[in-house]
Amino acid sequence: MTTKRAVLQLDGLTCPSCMTKIESVLAHQTGVEKVQVLFNASKAKVDFDEDQVTAEELGQVVERLGYEVKKIRVKELAAAK
Repeated sequence: MTTKRAVLQLDGLTCPSCMTKIESVLAHQTGVEKVQVLFNASKAKVDFDEDQVTAEELGQVVERLGYEVKKIRVKELAAAK
């Protein structure tokens, strides 16, 4: 299992319910381990298993909800021991 963190820079977050909607939908995607949407920063942080889903696929999920993903950064998380 390769756990990575995607940071999605979002556009279109207008209220806290937008944040909740994105968190809920992303949390139910296969391979997603943890989701945190930062409303004031317009970012979503998603820890995911790269063997099951890609950062680009997660971005597409957000865009299907009607939000723009302006940028995606991905970093590898240190393996838990």
